[in-house]
Amino acid sequence: MGAKQSRASSNDKDPRRFLVGKRQKFSSWDDTLLLGKDPRSLLKHGMRHVSFSLVTKGMTDIPDFLWGLLEVQKLNLSHNQLRVLPPEVGRLTRIVVLNLCGNCLKSLPREVSLLQSLKVLFLNMNCLAEVPAELSLCRDLEVLSMSHNCLSQLPASFADLSKLRKLNLSNNCFAHIPLCVFSLKALDFLHVGCNRLENIAESIQCLASLQIFIAESNNIHSFPRSLCLVTSLELLNLNNNDIQTLPDELYLLCRLGRIAWNPMDKGLHISHNPLSKPLPELVEGGLEMLYSYLKDKKHN
Repeated sequence: MGAKQSRASSNDKDPRRFLVGKRQKFSSWDDTLLLGKDPRSLLKHGMRHVSFSLVTKGMTDIPDFLWGLLEVQKLNLSHNQLRVLPPEVGRLTRIVVLNLCGNCLKSLPREVSLLQSLKVLFLNMNCLAEVPAELSLCRDLEVLSMSHNCLSQLPASFADLSKLRKLNLSNNCFAHIPLCVFSLKALDFLHVGCNRLENIAESIQCLASLQIFIAESNNIHSFPRSLCLVTSLELLNLNNNDIQTLPDELYLLCRLGRIAWNPMDKGLHISHNPLSKPLPELVEGGLEMLYSYLKDKKHN
């Protein structure tokens, strides 16, 4: 009897006792990463969030003990070799920031919809060809970055992400900006550079809060007049496209401030386009000279 009680007491102290299901055999990653420690001892308690990080560990699978850390709010699993995000991720309902950059993920489970506190999601540098429509149920999402994947479309339901402010779709396979994007009224940052775009839809004018729009390194043939109605723009990058003319209404974008040459600078980025004369010389002369020419052209 005493021996049984002793064994029971020992089991109660096992830091992995809260793992999901009744699985008895743990993955090698559990033992390698824990080294006999209580998983909660690896948590970092900051001023605002409880964080957990397993960056550049060479992991191919997520360790089982993670699904018992229900208090985690910021989870960083970036730059590993993860191929699958298990449905158990839906148990971590307090997550606010989830970083899965630099892995080998080809899909996401529908259970991401259970992450109702999620505000920031990084999925850059994976192998995603699609994302589940259920992600749109994360209605508090404010930042979504999915650059360097294999995406060519987004679910129509993404239009419901009414709080989304920053969206990065660069370095994918989009032939056009997904229609759902134009419903994201809170969007102030949109990056669609390095895709296969040939035009920018007139619906871009619906994004009245947009401050930064990057569409460099595509095959865009024309600068739409509707883009001139997005007067909140402070950075507009259309470098490395196939634009030959500029709309007379360009001067309406008064917040651009200048012609920009440094990628990080605010202003109008329009270099490496086959602009027709006299536009190249005017661009060299600065934004004020360019705007003055376009105004005169419009009124004459």
